[in-house]
Amino acid sequence: MPKTPILGAAYVARSVNAADNRCINLFPEAVPEGGKEPGFLNRTPGLRLVATVGNGPIRGLWSHSGSLYVVSGTSFYKVTSGYVATLKGTVTGTGPVSMADNGTQLFIACNPDGFIYNYNTDVFAQITDPDFYGAVNVGYLDGYFVYNQPNSQTVWITSLLDGLSVDPLDFASAEGSPDGLVSLIVDHRELWLFGTDSTEVWYNSGEADFPLTRIQGAFNEIGCVAPYSVAKLDNGIFWLGADARGQGIVYRANGYTGQRVSTHAIEYAIQSYGTISDAIAYTYQQEGHAFYVLTFPTAGKTWVYDVAVNAWHERAGFLNGNFVRHRSNCHAAFNNVPHVGDYQNGKIYAFDLSVYADDSQPQKWLRSWRALPTGQNNLKRTTHHSLQLDCETGVGLNTGQGSDPYVMLRFSDDGGHTWSNEKWSRLGKLGGFSTRAFWRRLGMTLKLRDRVYEVSGTDPVKIVIVGAELALDGTNA
Repeated sequence: MPKTPILGAAYVARSVNAADNRCINLFPEAVPEGGKEPGFLNRTPGLRLVATVGNGPIRGLWSHSGSLYVVSGTSFYKVTSGYVATLKGTVTGTGPVSMADNGTQLFIACNPDGFIYNYNTDVFAQITDPDFYGAVNVGYLDGYFVYNQPNSQTVWITSLLDGLSVDPLDFASAEGSPDGLVSLIVDHRELWLFGTDSTEVWYNSGEADFPLTRIQGAFNEIGCVAPYSVAKLDNGIFWLGADARGQGIVYRANGYTGQRVSTHAIEYAIQSYGTISDAIAYTYQQEGHAFYVLTFPTAGKTWVYDVAVNAWHERAGFLNGNFVRHRSNCHAAFNNVPHVGDYQNGKIYAFDLSVYADDSQPQKWLRSWRALPTGQNNLKRTTHHSLQLDCETGVGLNTGQGSDPYVMLRFSDDGGHTWSNEKWSRLGKLGGFSTRAFWRRLGMTLKLRDRVYEVSGTDPVKIVIVGAELALDGTNA
């Protein structure tokens, strides 16, 4: 039986007749040598509830010296390694927060208000210095907290090692372009300042009046459309870009400029959303995969870029029969595990590759792909006798849902516009490793003679897809 190209990333083109490769709650992993195939699809981590902290939503997480610091709604908590939460103070706002620490103090930027928690004295306080005019994003550079003032071109620093004190002269303007300052981030002891259509990079020159100086030549005409889309990953910076010609491309830093990492399909999806300026991003690493997770709250979509394989996939919750945005809102590495906070309530979860549900909700996975490899469809009718999914079987649980797990198959003969009814096949009860996920008598391709297959499932079991094989006959019609 010839192989059918089930492996790969998400790529749904403007026309599904060109490409209709959905990849939801699955991510590809390459096998460099000695594998059965060059790669496989692995189920994304489930959400294992570890704590409920406040009423939520979880607006920000920060890990320091064995404790997790949480902004839940308008409350600020310290959480121990045993997940005991203690209220430390009250913050303002409703949106995402930006946080940074100097080893002693944690700065919480709530746009516009700012707050400081002192690790050593256990004192929480609002920044009330008359020269503090608000902060959108905050970073730490050589003893200074650095932050951008809302609705301005202005970047400020606090006093050395004291986030509560601001000198009225300790500011500068990002004036390489007349655009407003959207966001900032500190990376490799350099300060990146993102405007609406440009970016410039500064460093600590040690000047007496103001220690930060623009790096000559470190200016590019790619800005940022969403202040909370900027994040560090894989020794670089990622962000959702904008410039004078348009917006909606995802970049990573390449030197002092931006290198496009989004595909046309991802950009088509992003630019179809009514609002993208509210996009939020976080990054994390798990088993060598480095992920940039980009969520669009208004659109209810979450896209993920995996640096390890240079590929995108979609993550989603599953509610009332529909895919919705992923529940994660922010991230911190804590207790040696990636932790994320819920965007609707006070729940904090661990990302767990051995958990196959999102807390109490099912996690549905889905993969769709063209039946024939690229360039091999001659538009002749074909009879599809059988499809076998090459996957790990015998993965059933001892009891309950998943004890006799199934995978569902649908197909489309018009390129992905309309779909057949579901056909179910077993994945094998516990230990049933000889089980075959197999479908027979799949009919003849009619209409456009362009078949797309789709497999999916909701059972809380391990999913590993290595490939698929298709038995078919062609005709001359």
